[in-house]
Amino acid sequence: MKTLFLFLATLLLTAAQAASAQGVIDTTGGRYYRPLFPNVTVTSGVAFGAAVNSVGANQTLLMDIYQPTGDALARRPVIIFAHQGGFVTGLRTDAYMVDVCTKFARLGYVTASIDYRLLDFSIVLGGGFDTVNIAKSAIRGMQDLRAAVRFFRKDAATANTYRVNPGYIIVGGSSAGAFAALEVGYLDKATEVPAYVGIAALGGVEGVSGNPGYSSLPQAVLNLSGATESPNYIEAGNAPLLSVHGTADGTVPYLQGRVGSFLPPKYVYGSGRLNPRATALGIRNTLRPLRGAGHIPFETNAAYADTTFRTIRDFLRPVLALPGLVVTAAQAPAVPMPAPQAYPNPADDAIRILLPAAWATAAEAQLLDAAGRVVRTISPTTRELSLPRGNLRGGIYSLKFPGQPAVRIEFR
Repeated sequence: MKTLFLFLATLLLTAAQAASAQGVIDTTGGRYYRPLFPNVTVTSGVAFGAAVNSVGANQTLLMDIYQPTGDALARRPVIIFAHQGGFVTGLRTDAYMVDVCTKFARLGYVTASIDYRLLDFSIVLGGGFDTVNIAKSAIRGMQDLRAAVRFFRKDAATANTYRVNPGYIIVGGSSAGAFAALEVGYLDKATEVPAYVGIAALGGVEGVSGNPGYSSLPQAVLNLSGATESPNYIEAGNAPLLSVHGTADGTVPYLQGRVGSFLPPKYVYGSGRLNPRATALGIRNTLRPLRGAGHIPFETNAAYADTTFRTIRDFLRPVLALPGLVVTAAQAPAVPMPAPQAYPNPADDAIRILLPAAWATAAEAQLLDAAGRVVRTISPTTRELSLPRGNLRGGIYSLKFPGQPAVRIEFR
């Protein structure tokens, strides 16, 4: 009987490892939920790419990789974190990055904390601490985080040093790092980047930071006190989104507003606007508002850190049960569903609607208020429409074309 039991146990273990290798994550036995591994092995200073930084020098990009000590599983999910610091300061060894990477490695994840290209202090001190240079640094951060995703996919397809499952790579970050993670997850077109950034000269959306020929698409996005330039970055079919954000954040707005205190102000949309957008598009998401909390409270307050950890943990377990991304070398990212563009949005008086060129025709659209009532109908005759406010009250509306995801509209 004992021999039979051992045989069956070995058979089940082999089957589980084979399933994991083929793209299924095994979450049984408390794995990825309980700290099954008391110790973590850290490999420091792993080079994952190189790129030209803000002063024109070629910078080697480094990460620290955390693995559960003694884990023998063949294929494991990965979480890649990017640190805070406004794209001018911060390190992969910042205390919160070490803490969060360690905690999730103890659950069974492979985790990584990356350095990314920052705005050089010579530029800051020389008067170059402006919106344009900060925006360029944000793009560089996004490109470097994409290179880190590709690094793990390349490793899985070649040396397999870190035994990761290439279909389950998650990106996350705190503050500036969250901006980068959101862009990796949802910014997929050069036209979504302001012209003054000059993204073509920076290497395009994917960048040239390393590991070409592999997909940079994440399985999920962890947004900790971050924001984007537009909620419309998020489109139907995108990756699941988790956001944790203080409702009294005076640095990165929980809802929407300007960032940049003494910089020329830039209007951004925080978690309180991004997650409703994901909900409207049918994207699985979780929003954890930290009531009355300020900016990145989880980095200095143990109670908020614990809440954030538990929220991420509980959000990711169901994500691991979803089919992983099917990615191979030289596979291009999936082409997102074309969607109408609304600008300016929000607006005071009128919003222009640009219909995708792929739409041969567009049927009559309905504008719905927050209660789901039809307040206006629109019959398009051209690709570019004007939606005047008229007697509409300030608030959130949905513009719905038949058979298409709703477009979020806001009048101030």
